[in-house]
Amino acid sequence: MTTPAIDTVGGPTLPQERRVVTPIPGPRSQELMARKSAAVAAGVGVGSPVATVAAGGGVIVDADGNSLIDLGSGIAVTSVGNAHPAVAAAIAEQAARFTHTCFMITPYESYVAVAEALNRLTPGDHDKRTALFNTGAEAVENAVKIARKHTGRGAVVAFEHGYHGRTNLTMALTAKAMPYKSGFGPFAPEVYRAPLSYPFRDGLSGAEAAARAIATIEKQVGAENLAALIIEPIQGEGGFIVPAEGFLPALARWARENGVVFIADEVQTGFARTGAMFASEHEGIVPDLITTAKGIAGGMPLAAVTGRAEIMDAAHAGGLGGTYGGNPVACAAALAAIDAYENEGLVARANEIGAILVERLTALQVTDPRIGEVRGRGAMVAIELVDPDTQAPDAGLAAAIARHALEHGVVLLTCGTYGNVIRFLPPLAIGDELLHDGLDVVADALAAA
Repeated sequence: MTTPAIDTVGGPTLPQERRVVTPIPGPRSQELMARKSAAVAAGVGVGSPVATVAAGGGVIVDADGNSLIDLGSGIAVTSVGNAHPAVAAAIAEQAARFTHTCFMITPYESYVAVAEALNRLTPGDHDKRTALFNTGAEAVENAVKIARKHTGRGAVVAFEHGYHGRTNLTMALTAKAMPYKSGFGPFAPEVYRAPLSYPFRDGLSGAEAAARAIATIEKQVGAENLAALIIEPIQGEGGFIVPAEGFLPALARWARENGVVFIADEVQTGFARTGAMFASEHEGIVPDLITTAKGIAGGMPLAAVTGRAEIMDAAHAGGLGGTYGGNPVACAAALAAIDAYENEGLVARANEIGAILVERLTALQVTDPRIGEVRGRGAMVAIELVDPDTQAPDAGLAAAIARHALEHGVVLLTCGTYGNVIRFLPPLAIGDELLHDGLDVVADALAAA
């Protein structure tokens, strides 16, 4: 599959090429970064200091005329491709009609249509309900609210290496202190942490890792006190950790047997990213609740909680909502994006991209023992970088590779509890030639580091 290259302003019509015409960051990007320092709070960090003026397909164009290969998709948001024509058209049409009424004041059809689509697409054929919000963190907070209301219990268990957001409750759920939590406490109470399955580090089978996690939960929390388990089917910020086979089904089974709500946080893994519409499908998991955001609306802010009707309907009327939740412009974008996922072969394309990533990165691993592991599913792939003698995490190497790649026209993202993971999240609209070019730069960066 290749991406069309037509020469208009943005979207997939941008020339699909890596083009470096100035040092990166160039003078105009540096000027914007100076303005940012003077105007924007210092806590808002920037990983790639380039001033974007256009993006589409697999490229980002900066103010200095550089065309960079996008291997991050705005952290898995622009999976359908930046400024996808159908998404952009839907946004423009809806914005011309009306931009806001608040669904809780005067509702509109697009909110209901998005809910219907999510009820249909998410795992399981049971009766479902959906509520819409703005961000992944909001979705997670509301999933916990709903689970607590349904069960009448207060405790929530999250997992090592997990990331669930930056609000007070979601910081409590998130495992990593810096930069997400340090200095921002105290956090919401009744949040506990259980050990994850991390095959590269723990060497346990899925069954063994699940038994360890369940024993910890039963001893430290008690099933009778527990409202919900929340877990990413593949860890995102935690390092693209894929649990050993059988780990997730064992947890889901234990939760069901004990009346605990099983919440799958699919904010980063959802919408074709892993080579299935949702990552839970890879092991046949049917969550009680599923949280989505990021890729749902092609770049517009939208999030959702979808789940079993009897759980979702536990909240009293007025107990869920928010001024902007399910904004009509974002809903229009989501309907267009969902149509693209279903009708443009993007699930299959994610698997094609994943095959290229795994083949190229595994070939690098053969000759470079600093790549401790290549892992992931579909177009959500990572390399964990280590000291080859001790297997200790090498965050410095990850940072050096990302810096070298940016200087040569490739946007890369790092992640991981130890900061030693390079993650690959290309738009599903990227063409093979462009993807290979980006991976050539990554290979050069490894050699130069």
